[in-house]
Amino acid sequence: MAIRKVTVLGTGVLGSQIAFQTAFHGFDVTAYDISDEAVAGARDRFAKLAATYRIEVPGGDSKAEKTEAGIVLTTDLAAAVQDADLVIEAVPEVLTIKEQTYRQLGELAPAKTIFATNSSTLLPSDIKDYTGRPDKFLALHFANLVWRYNTAEVMGTPETDPQVFRAVVEFAAAIGMEPIELHKEKAGYVLNSLLVPLLNAAMALGAGGFAEPEAVDKTWRIGTGAPVGPFQMLDVIGLTTPYNILVNSAEGQELATWLKTNYIDKGKLGIATGEGFYKYSE
Repeated sequence: MAIRKVTVLGTGVLGSQIAFQTAFHGFDVTAYDISDEAVAGARDRFAKLAATYRIEVPGGDSKAEKTEAGIVLTTDLAAAVQDADLVIEAVPEVLTIKEQTYRQLGELAPAKTIFATNSSTLLPSDIKDYTGRPDKFLALHFANLVWRYNTAEVMGTPETDPQVFRAVVEFAAAIGMEPIELHKEKAGYVLNSLLVPLLNAAMALGAGGFAEPEAVDKTWRIGTGAPVGPFQMLDVIGLTTPYNILVNSAEGQELATWLKTNYIDKGKLGIATGEGFYKYSE
């Protein structure tokens, strides 16, 4: 069950990173998005990633430019998946969008193709019935800044073929990731089961007026030895993702409103827009 040709659906912050990391390690990569505008944004992200890899990643000096040039970008879903061994889906965290995407994929992709969702909040069991091939479907979850925080959490459903699971674990290792195998489904996987409560606790301190984000981050860094604090992490992740998670949870409404009113509505979405909880220069 060899994986050589990989298609990434969705070229946002994380989708573009997954595509670039996969191509950097020698796989044939096609990146799909829904519009010419989205594809143009992906080209810009790939150029920025190439510059980052040249500085931060061993071998980047010689491979980053070739990697950028080698990724095929398209708005044609049928063409994107026509010969894919693996499709990694990184579309928005909305179940109806996932459903529509997988129903199309199931019709367009060849029988050999493995489907993997990068969903952070939905269990693969929430999605599997839309795929038409639950035995070849599982979750493959990446953390933002994949070249630096290189975990790849692999989580199947009771219907996932063990050979498919093993093939995806081996693929993750082949693209420079550290595969983290989950033995059964868990919302949040390992990483977010630990991280989300931390980020929510930090936002509750800020939203409640108990302490400024800078003070919360300083406390975390000094108290734990961590290199960054939770608000710095949120800026890296981008504030839209935690907002979407909060707004879809009954207990998160108050924090979602605070985040939207004070940051998102003002265009402060994190590092990607130059400002979130902190201001960033180019």
